[in-house]
Amino acid sequence: MAIDAKVTQAVNAYNTTANMKGKLDTPYLPDEGPNMHKPDFSELVTEGLDRAKGAGYEGESQSSLAIANEAELHEFVTAVTNAELTLKTVVAVRDRVITAYQEIIKMPM
Repeated sequence: MAIDAKVTQAVNAYNTTANMKGKLDTPYLPDEGPNMHKPDFSELVTEGLDRAKGAGYEGESQSSLAIANEAELHEFVTAVTNAELTLKTVVAVRDRVITAYQEIIKMPM
C-alpha cells in the first residue's frame, strides 16, 4: 500500500515536470497507428535514464550559475525542482521494479 502511494506521487511528479516543460516528448503514442515503431523495454529505460541525467545536469548547471550570481532565480528554482522530481520518479520506478522482481521470484514454478 505504501509503495502504491509512492508510485502515485511519482506519477504526479512526472506529470508536473512534463507540464513545466510544455510538452511530453514520447517516442510512441498509442493512437499513432499499428505501423509506428514501438520501442522495446531497454530503449524506454535508456531514454528515461538519459532524461533523468539531463535534468540532473541542468540542475547542477543552474546551481553553479546561481552560486556565481549569473542565474535568474526562477530558472534556478525550476531546474532544481525538475531535477528533484525526476529523481523521485526514478526512485519510485526503481522501487516498483524491485517489488515486481521479488513477486516474480516468489511465484511457484
